[in-house]
Amino acid sequence: MPAKEPGFAERLQTAAKAKQAQLEKMRATTQTHESKLPERQAARVEPAEARKVRTTERKDASRATTKPAEAKRVAAKATPAQAVPDEKARKEAERLARAQADAKLKQDQKAAREAKYPAHKARRK
Repeated sequence: MPAKEPGFAERLQTAAKAKQAQLEKMRATTQTHESKLPERQAARVEPAEARKVRTTERKDASRATTKPAEAKRVAAKATPAQAVPDEKARKEAERLARAQADAKLKQDQKAAREAKYPAHKARRK
């Protein structure tokens, strides 16, 4: 066991010295980082400019491909007004045919069920 343990004041001084050492170390590293700052900023600028160029090229290419599609869409809208009623009539005819087919299917299913019922009743007796 040591003869003398450090007192409160001595511990405070040790802590203050440690803080001061950390501060000096931090100042030294920031000075070296600050001297390299322009180099790092220049290294960031080049890729950013290249990225801007690539994005503008990509946007231009996509615009070029959308123009023909847009022209087709405009041409489709410019079709005669008669095409719209024909389309509606065709859809209505399809709907009616589907409804008739559903009704026929339901009738057939009902007939099949009703044909089974007397057979079940006969088996129970």
